[in-house]
Amino acid sequence: MKFYIIITFLLIVLSSCNTETKKQDEKEITFIEEGELRISRDNYYNQLYGFWLGQCIANWTGLVTEMDKIGNIGDIKTGDFYTREDWGKPDQPSIWGEGIPSDLSTTIDFVFKDTDEIWGADDDTDIEYMYQHLLYTSDASILSPQQISDGWLKHIISEEENFLWVSNQRAFDLMKEGVLPPETGNPNNNEHFEMIDGQLTTEIFGLFSPARPDIALKIAHLPIQTTARKEAEHISKFYVTMYSLASITDSKKAMSQKIYWMAKQARDVLPDTSYAAKMFDYTQKLYESGIQWEQTRDSIYFRYQVNQEDGYDITSKNLYCNGCFAAGINFAASLVSLFYGEGDLKETIKIGTLTGWDSDNPTATWGGLIGFMIGKDGIEETFGRKFSNRYNIHRTRQNFPNDGIDTFESMAQKGLVVTERIIKEEIGGTIDLEKNIWIIPLKGRK
Repeated sequence: MKFYIIITFLLIVLSSCNTETKKQDEKEITFIEEGELRISRDNYYNQLYGFWLGQCIANWTGLVTEMDKIGNIGDIKTGDFYTREDWGKPDQPSIWGEGIPSDLSTTIDFVFKDTDEIWGADDDTDIEYMYQHLLYTSDASILSPQQISDGWLKHIISEEENFLWVSNQRAFDLMKEGVLPPETGNPNNNEHFEMIDGQLTTEIFGLFSPARPDIALKIAHLPIQTTARKEAEHISKFYVTMYSLASITDSKKAMSQKIYWMAKQARDVLPDTSYAAKMFDYTQKLYESGIQWEQTRDSIYFRYQVNQEDGYDITSKNLYCNGCFAAGINFAASLVSLFYGEGDLKETIKIGTLTGWDSDNPTATWGGLIGFMIGKDGIEETFGRKFSNRYNIHRTRQNFPNDGIDTFESMAQKGLVVTERIIKEEIGGTIDLEKNIWIIPLKGRK
């Protein structure tokens, strides 16, 4: 609760120091008044659109280098990683590429879909899409074990290629045997509970609970435990918290300040004794030292994959690709792009793409977060262009309406409905229909 008390205190201070804020245009700004957060529904719709668009741009860009560079334990000099000099240069083969570079792009560069094309679903976006669909169609605020299992069994293809990996695949297999969440993520049943799956499937729950990470963690609890435990669960909670905090950053602050503040607040969900907390503190310290991001990435590689410090012992387990799918090393890698990207969407995606390991995951996570913060309009301004608004969920999943073709407008509208329900039913907020705003209490209900 420490992080939530700090947030509430800061918000009260902001409110008292900025008496003119409440006079600003409610269609353009989220503001604080008398211990309540007031959010324009129109603005939130634009932000949810930005979340999906930002995720897709970052996800598909990161896929170009996914598993190209996972740390060469035999090379104590560099670990064989990309650097900033590799942006725009030929893509190298991934560990499973059989000597063939990515077919998405011949060079390491942004991957876009033009207005006459369609974004494809991927495992960094499709489970979140499914969870939103389940909440929207069930009129639930919190998904039950049976609802989650029924959703997975209906929408995930049983045979390969079904775009499931490690813990997600094991959880799915257990569901087919009749095992319900959270037992599907129990280490006694799922040997992959330490992998990355939980953190790439649950961030969206933070957006469903704007400004209230306590409620976001409540509604995300079972989806996270569907595939994750221990450190992987803590890391998933960190991401959900970051997404929830995105709604209460000071609008007058620079993006770099907003991101840094959010990260430090979210750090409080990581137990101090966990390797995740130590990874955060170590990466933050290196960032603050002023060294370049490549040096920080290399230091992370040596500390955690070579020397196995702070209790991170994945290397000793002799897993496939040295645990390149593990929650821990990819969490540390994500912090490199988060800190050094400093809230700049382009730079954050570039660094995430070049950092290594499961590079499409950190890029999708932060692309979605920053995309939400700047909205659809901010993304288009950043890149100076328009993008496709269509999304094909049936590239990876099945049994959705309209043969799986959806639009970001529709996805944002459904997200708005789900968010509004959670604001009313779980947070205890209200709606001012005349002003078209949500009023969210910053203190928990008694």
